[in-house]
Amino acid sequence: MDNKCTIQVFVDGGWRDAAVISLAGPERQGWRAPTYTTYLPDYALDYLGRRDAAACGVRFPVSLEIDEQDTWPAWLVDVLPQGYGRQELLRQLELPATAEAAGDWPLLRAGGGNPIGNLRIKEAWEWLAERPAGPARGFRFEDVAGRHEEFVEHLAAHGLFVAGSSGVQGEWPKILLTEADDGLLYLDHTLADERARRHWLVKFHRGTDRDLQAILRAEADYMELARGLGLRVHGSLETHGRTLFIPRFDRRLEGGGVQRIAQESLASLCGRAGFGIAVRHEDACQALAEVVSEPQTEIIEYLKRDVANLALGNKDNHARNTALARHHDGRIALTPLFDFAPMFLHPDGIARQSRWRADNGGQPDWQRVTEAVAAATGLPMDPLRRALGEMGAGVRALPQRMTSLGMDPDLVERLRPGTKNLAEQLERLHG
Repeated sequence: MDNKCTIQVFVDGGWRDAAVISLAGPERQGWRAPTYTTYLPDYALDYLGRRDAAACGVRFPVSLEIDEQDTWPAWLVDVLPQGYGRQELLRQLELPATAEAAGDWPLLRAGGGNPIGNLRIKEAWEWLAERPAGPARGFRFEDVAGRHEEFVEHLAAHGLFVAGSSGVQGEWPKILLTEADDGLLYLDHTLADERARRHWLVKFHRGTDRDLQAILRAEADYMELARGLGLRVHGSLETHGRTLFIPRFDRRLEGGGVQRIAQESLASLCGRAGFGIAVRHEDACQALAEVVSEPQTEIIEYLKRDVANLALGNKDNHARNTALARHHDGRIALTPLFDFAPMFLHPDGIARQSRWRADNGGQPDWQRVTEAVAAATGLPMDPLRRALGEMGAGVRALPQRMTSLGMDPDLVERLRPGTKNLAEQLERLHG
């Protein structure tokens, strides 16, 4: 029936039918429609009680109970196509580009077949498999980066920017490509696991807006700046022409195959369906501390990321730009950093959505922040303050580091006063 869909989970080396979601309200309500979700009996008995990679969501551990919600489950919204991929898929489904909530359910059932993480919508995967597109074909990095005509035609055969990217949320055109044993790049869903060597999220520039181009151009360097500040960073980003190749951290080669690691947004962890979600940082820390394997390590990482966001002007800090990794061995932790860029340059004027209660006009009082985090999580305050204090020198050195990376001098100068002030605040914690 069209008011139901089946969730498949990649677990123990293969895809399993895991759960069924049924709409309890009109489809036209989109993600706001009430639902009930249940794990399938065989799956529930095999993985009972687990909330790691075997579960659909960390707040929805495997059980035989029915989960009734006033909206879609928050973890399901992580799979819903958004941004550029959504618009392309609407065209494929012959739905109006202006379709908002009314498009959510058909988009999920067609575009949730190959998302980030280890969940997929069975009906969406079948929709992909039924589309005639010819044999799998690989392309060179330069063909992809330059959007070579044959590459673009190949994409069109699979649904332009849809088959590869419909489950990747965001506003830049993106596709998921896999580098094979022949060194060529294939649409992720078309390549057999045993041929995979590296998995990439490829982000293309769009339009002619100079600020948007500057944001994309800076992203690879920003990830290296984050690495220098001691944040959890995956592999190095590669720029080919004006196209960014981002190594994926939700895939790992293992035993001749590919392990898929569960990814779940902070919005889902906090039980918040919808988009553009603002979660108070203290509430996020409390929620993280309740589920992660090493609370102190993860809360310090979370704090350090907000320092880096402030220092480098990454204002796009809504609750779907932070995520959990739920591993198959039971470990739960923050994923490596992603979508870290100078979003203060965005022509639409993005404001920080997630803030501390002691925000102080965008310059948090870190003494009060660490007090609040300790109170919310039950963690000792001294290690939190020490970790932030030790960032002071790195923050102070950011302009020099940016210059050494050859970054835009205008960008460096715009950030210099803020990094100096922030470094002084952090160093007072250390002293």
